[in-house]
Amino acid sequence: MRSIWNGAISFGLVSIPIKLVNATESHSISFRQIHTEDGGRIRYRKFCELEDREVTQGEIGKGYEDADGTIIPITEEDLSSLPLPTAKTIEIVAFVPADRIDPLQMDAAYYLQAGGTPAAKPYTLLREALKRSNKVAIAKFALRGRERLGMLRVVGEAIAMHGLLWPDEVRAPEGLAPDTNVTIRDQELDLADALMDTLGEVDLEDLHDEYREAVEEVIAAKAAGEAPPQSPEPATGGKVLDLMAALESSVRAARESRGEEGEHAEVKSLPQRKTARAAPKESGGKKSTSTAKKTAAKKTTAAKKSTAKSGQGTAKKTTSKNTAKKTTAKKSASRKRSA
Repeated sequence: MRSIWNGAISFGLVSIPIKLVNATESHSISFRQIHTEDGGRIRYRKFCELEDREVTQGEIGKGYEDADGTIIPITEEDLSSLPLPTAKTIEIVAFVPADRIDPLQMDAAYYLQAGGTPAAKPYTLLREALKRSNKVAIAKFALRGRERLGMLRVVGEAIAMHGLLWPDEVRAPEGLAPDTNVTIRDQELDLADALMDTLGEVDLEDLHDEYREAVEEVIAAKAAGEAPPQSPEPATGGKVLDLMAALESSVRAARESRGEEGEHAEVKSLPQRKTARAAPKESGGKKSTSTAKKTAAKKTTAAKKSTAKSGQGTAKKTTSKNTAKKTTAKKSASRKRSA
């Protein structure tokens, strides 16, 4: 692999000569702009707006446009003499856990190749130190006219470096989430969880660019003078009116695609989640306790009333008996007097 930058890794007082190599390559298909009438290539020519003539690449330099439109020429000598320690050095500034790096900051990836025999031992030392620490190295380096941030990590037996965006280059996701209050039921989360389990994991090696393959088929057919293959009719999508039904259908479709036809979707309750049904249960318990207390109170009151009534009835009977005795005694005394 051809190197795109030569320099050294600065690891404290240790200097490791390295070469920077692209770790990725693009397989996308490139198109040329053509004149549709005759197929001729469309080309761009570079003109100087002051002289109104085409210029060669050797006549083209760099310039910075000021706020008032003034162009300030900047030469390669100006840039090469910048007082930057990272101009030819990848300067390690810290070691941090890998999860401290936000994936949004990830940029281009490179491999760091040891620069000859003298670099073998310090290169291996840094690699093994990274392995044992379970950390990544944060570094600063200059490439293509500007200073950049990088992250060094171990890939196989090599050290890779990911270019990182500066933190102030990552936008905050403000105003992107729904601004309405949405209630998600536990049953919906359970079905989403079941769908995730059904889809499972995937070997990334099995994934490929189907769009590129389809474009290659079109190119091959037209090159052979044949009609290009027709794509199937795209599925017409509509609004999802019933989220639960859509989730259940998705689980079934995922199982069928894995050859699990005939099996029903198994929905597991999510662990350690306070469900919305818990509150009614608690309030229901309080209601039943309160109801029991009220019932007991009513029974006690009824019993007291019954006792009071029976007491009153007994008192009335006793009073009436006493009155009858007094009346009989009066009548007997009256009879004796008349005799």
